[in-house]
Amino acid sequence: MDLNNNDYILSVVVVNSGIGSQILAEAKKIGVSGGTIFLGRGTVKNHLLRLLGLDETQKEIVFMVSGKKLENPIHEVLTEKFSMNRPNHGIIFSSPVKKVDMISSIKTDSNLKSGGKDHMEYEVIFTIVERGLGENVVDAATAAGATGATIINARGSGIHEKEKFFAMDIEPEKEIVMIILNKEKTDKVVKSINGTMDIEKPGKGIIFVMDVSRTSGLVS
Repeated sequence: MDLNNNDYILSVVVVNSGIGSQILAEAKKIGVSGGTIFLGRGTVKNHLLRLLGLDETQKEIVFMVSGKKLENPIHEVLTEKFSMNRPNHGIIFSSPVKKVDMISSIKTDSNLKSGGKDHMEYEVIFTIVERGLGENVVDAATAAGATGATIINARGSGIHEKEKFFAMDIEPEKEIVMIILNKEKTDKVVKSINGTMDIEKPGKGIIFVMDVSRTSGLVS
């Protein structure tokens, strides 16, 4: 079943370790049918924190696909429930999904009002590289103006398992670097990552950019 990009959104919630299951539980109460939790780590490029060993924090990243009409409720309910308007309590961003196959279980009949900005101010860059190279991606992005990133370890339940991410097979040894930034910086950051990581060469990685229709808890 193919559906147009007005029907669905991808919501991504980044929180401290141990909170992801609570996020899913609250989201289900407002109509989200389910989601996937990835483990990752946030990076803060601060010299003093690095010296103290406090520059990385364990994160859980929750991916949820839902009906477009749930976009505002997801942001509003989760922001209030988990105090995401306060620093270091987490962030939420949502992106339009252009194509969804075989997701008949997702609810789209909510009567809640939908909203969001027609002009999207932010974009999210996903870069998939060999495990151990995520920090190099972060360094390249930071040099071009990005202020931080989340590195996701894409691991299956067994050594020969594969994770699925946007219908792509992600081998256990891969890392996904997720960077949210003002769209004015996107081209410069992508060029910096490409130049540093040689993404355009076969086998070096994958990089793609998605629009962000709404953010909560994001500190510039």
